Amino acid sequence: MSADRPTVLVVEDEPSQREVLAYNLEAEGFDVAQAENGEEALLLVDEVAPDIIVLDWMLPNVSGIEVCRRLKMRSETRGVPVIMLSARSEEVDKVRGLETGADDYVVKPYSVVELLARVRAQLRRTRPATMGERLEYQDIVLDAETHRVTRSEVPVKLGPTEFRLLSTFMEKPGRVFSREQLLDRVWGRDIYVDTRTVDVHVGRLRKALTKAGGDNPLRTVRGAGYALG
Repeated sequence: MSADRPTVLVVEDEPSQREVLAYNLEAEGFDVAQAENGEEALLLVDEVAPDIIVLDWMLPNVSGIEVCRRLKMRSETRGVPVIMLSARSEEVDKVRGLETGADDYVVKPYSVVELLARVRAQLRRTRPATMGERLEYQDIVLDAETHRVTRSEVPVKLGPTEFRLLSTFMEKPGRVFSREQLLDRVWGRDIYVDTRTVDVHVGRLRKALTKAGGDNPLRTVRGAGYALG
């Protein structure tokens, strides 16, 4: 999985629907992981750390509703948006899906174009930098589309890794990221990098952000990791 591209986990037991969804998501620039049932989905979530989950309600054995409920109960996966797909169009079913923790509910048969728009809308909320959005924190501005960063309107020169690090911090100011979480988000899971490498790049990012003056905005949390602010 690429660190730059958001990862979508598609959970659908109907192979043809799953393939069509995966094909269209990949064509839109997403990395896609696929699961055909609830048990596989729950295992894959830990393995691929998706940015969003497209989840069918009617799955064999463990239903989509149950998968969603379990994910929303865990602190590690609570913040991952879930779009529920269902042939159930009754309002009571939609309410049940949303009350279980689903972030959006799409009735089958659906338009793939509309579903892709809903995926992008959820990611703009949770991972705005991957959607090319402009992020601001105090006097720091990060433009994900042009790959430019300024602090108090002074340009900040960053390498690609430092840029991805900063965008990760700016998406969730105040949140403490462990070194392992930063490795997953910034370097990607397929690349072996020592956790000490994270410390080196955080040091470079700090240096770049304070080069033109201003306080160091990155906080080291002993035994836990790093946070912005």
